[in-house]
Formats: sequence, structure tokens, C-alpha cells
Amino acid sequence: MTGQTLTLFSEFLGTMFLILLGNGVVAAVSLKKSKAEGAGWVAITMGWGAAVTLAVYIAGFMGPAHLNPAVTLGFAITGDLAWGMVIPFILAQVAGAILGSVLVWLTYLAHYKETTDPGAILGTFATGAEIRDNTSNVMSEAIGTFVLVFALLAFGQNVFTEGLNPLVVGVLILSIGLSLGGSTGYAINPARDLGPRIAHQILPLANKGDSKWEYAWVPIVAPMLGAVAAALLYLVIV
Repeated sequence: MTGQTLTLFSEFLGTMFLILLGNGVVAAVSLKKSKAEGAGWVAITMGWGAAVTLAVYIAGFMGPAHLNPAVTLGFAITGDLAWGMVIPFILAQVAGAILGSVLVWLTYLAHYKETTDPGAILGTFATGAEIRDNTSNVMSEAIGTFVLVFALLAFGQNVFTEGLNPLVVGVLILSIGLSLGGSTGYAINPARDLGPRIAHQILPLANKGDSKWEYAWVPIVAPMLGAVAAALLYLVIV
């Protein structure tokens, strides 16, 4: 593969692994007759932290491993990514997220058939607010993404032992999930929500309910706002 093609493929592949492992733990906890059924929020946040770490390791030798349109936007604002790569990165990330969700569905196919709660099924694909309030929900997602993007930019100013950076990013995701994720499920990544929501819409899921598109704008717009704020603050400081 050429350099640009390999970079885009890394975003696709890394995001696929991210969603497969991240939404995989949500499915394990939420779906009926899974061995991990009912394991709870801590298991989900730990699973997502591990998912991000492993996805960054997988994609990182081929490209920057953003795996998140908000991160891509933030790094473009700071000059660390060419603006012409922003849309291709985002498209690759969303496509990878769709495929990752399809693989989760195939992994837990029998358990989806046993699960009759449409909300639990949707939760294995996309995020949702525990209390639906647009202002609060946008603030939650924007603040969580602000922490994510600013921390990633700050990490670039530090010298880590070779190979350690993805582990630190995983701890960051774990911290955001435990501390800030209880309100909206901490999408903090438009591709993480949009791609799986598209998969939920098109897959022949048993007992499937509505895909809740009326909420979908929140985990798309709010993370982008948080990323812009983080990048601008970083530029002011650095």
C-alpha cells in the first residue's frame, strides 16, 4: 500500500477493532445469557479502556491512530494533520465502526435473539443519555471530549518509554468513562456512535427497536465542539 492508503486503512482497521472490543464488552454485559451479563458499568469502562489501548497498538504502526473524528479535527486545528486528510480520515473511521458493530452482532448472534429489550440491544451499538436534556447531554459529551483531546495533545509534549503511549491513552479513556461517562455513556467519538447506529438501523436484529436518530446529533456535534475548544486552548498555551 502507498503511504496515504496505508494511513487511511489504519484508521479503518483500528476503528474496527476499537468498536469490536468496545461494543463487545457492552454486548457481553447487556445481552441475555452471556457469561458476563450484569457485570456492570465498571466492567464496561475497563473493557473500553483496554479496547482503545489495543486498537491504538494495532493501528499505530501504520498511521497516527486517531480512530476518532474529534481527535482528527483537533489535530488538524493544531497543524498536526493536513486539512485535506480530515474527511478521508472520518470516512475511514465511520466505515470501520460499522464493520466493528457487524462483527459484534455476529459474535453474539444467539444472545441477540434471546434479548427482548430494545433499549439494551441499542445500547450495544450506540450511546444514549440516562436523562434526556439537550443542554446537559451536549455539555457532558463536549467536556469529556475536551479532556480526551487536550490530554492527547499534552501527551505529545511528554517523553514516554517506547510503546507506553497506548497504555496511557487507555488509562485516559478508563478515567473519562468512570468519572464523566455516567450521563451519556461517553461517546466522545462521533464515529463510535454514528457507525454502530447505522449498523443497528440496517442489521436484521431480532427484537430491534428504534435507532433513536433524534439523539444521534449529540454524540456527533458535541465531541467536535469539545475537540475545537481543546485544540484552541492547546494553541494558546503552546
